This record gives sequence, C-alpha cells and structure tokens, in this order.
Amino acid sequence: MCSLHFTFSIYLLTFALFLQTIFGDIPLYNICSSSENFTSNDQYESNLRKLLGNLNYQTPSLGFGLGSVGWYQYQTYGIALCRGDVAAADCKACVNDASNEIHKLCPYDKGAIIWYDNCLLKYSNKDFLGQIDNENWFFMSNVQNVSEPTIFNQKTRELLSQLAKDASFTTKKYAVGELELGKSTKLYGLAQCTWDLSTIECLQCLDDAIGQLPSCCEGKEGGRVIGGSCNIRYEIYLFVSA
Repeated sequence: MCSLHFTFSIYLLTFALFLQTIFGDIPLYNICSSSENFTSNDQYESNLRKLLGNLNYQTPSLGFGLGSVGWYQYQTYGIALCRGDVAAADCKACVNDASNEIHKLCPYDKGAIIWYDNCLLKYSNKDFLGQIDNENWFFMSNVQNVSEPTIFNQKTRELLSQLAKDASFTTKKYAVGELELGKSTKLYGLAQCTWDLSTIECLQCLDDAIGQLPSCCEGKEGGRVIGGSCNIRYEIYLFVSA
C-alpha cells in the first residue's frame, strides 16, 4: 500500500453528526493501493469476495477477524477490527458497510484499507498479518485549543502511555481510561491494536502513534492518530460506551 500521512481536523462536529444521522455511517478515510490491480471477474476478485464474506461472518462475535483465501498470485489477505466497546450488531453493520464501500472506492485495487468510527477493514495481495503497518496513518484533531497546553499535553501522553501498556497486554488489545484534569474536567483516552500483533508489536505501534501527536494534536482538546495496525484517541468528553 502507498504511504500517506493525512491530517484531518473536525471543524463542524455538530454538522458531521447531522450528516451521519441523515446518511448513516460515513468513512473517516480510505487508502487504495496503486501498485497492483486485478481485472473484473478474475480469480483474485473471486477470492477477495470470499475473504470479505468470511470477515463479515467472523468479526461481529469477537470484534476481530482475519484470514486469507487463494494461492500464489491470486491469494488475498485481510483483517477487520471493531472498536472494543462496539456491540456485535453495530460491528456487523460497520464491517458490512466497509466491505461495500471499499469496493466502490477501490474497485480493482489488490490492496485497500478503510476506516470508520466503529471499525476498520484492510486487505492486500501481500501477507501483512502479524506485522505492524508503518505506512498508513492519518490524523484527526479538535479545532478547540486548551488554555494550558503544556500541562494538558503532559497529561495526555501520561494517560495514553498507560493505556498503550494496558491494551498491549490484553487479549482484545484494547483499553480505555480517564484522568482527572480538575474539579469538573476529565480527560478520556483509548488505545487499540489489531489482534494479530504480539504484545511487543502492539506496544511499539501505540508508542509510535503517541509519538505522532505533536504533528497534529498538541494543545487541542481532542485528537486521534489512526493507523492500519493501531489507533489512539483522547477527548475531554466520554466518547465510548460505558
């Protein structure tokens, strides 16, 4: 897959939520591989359809699915991951939407990745399972600035670093937590990896994500660093299900 760093700021959160209500879930971002393509109705397309069907079936019950279909030049590999707090029904809907949408956005690409708020879906003709995706990243940040950025940035890194450790040692590679910022303000955080990563790989991926915060989100009330193998998020409001 191609390497791309993309920064996306949420300027009109209310409007975005309105659009989601009207049109349903919309992708946060996607990347299509430009290196190799397949043709309509060839064996790779058939195998890809089987793979996506398998992921649609596997993922909802656990929150994660992976697999491969085919042999040699027609083999395709894929994963699907739902956010750790997402219910099975919502996970199923998200993975299904992702499968349909990525086919429209990257119709003949042998590799592609798409992110939603509730899930990600990734496939490729190259075996990436069990490896950190160091290429595909993008950022989202809140447009609002905090009043004391130095202290806030320190607290953010403190919370996310702890969550990175917590997530890497759990089976589901997922952790959420909160930190008191004052009498009436809390900082909420999330860290998550795809399940095919080892404990060490998950922690490395999350540490890399935290290291990218200065590029997008320092001094902002909220931010996200999202990749093909892991993601982190922090906000001053609760954004996950209790």
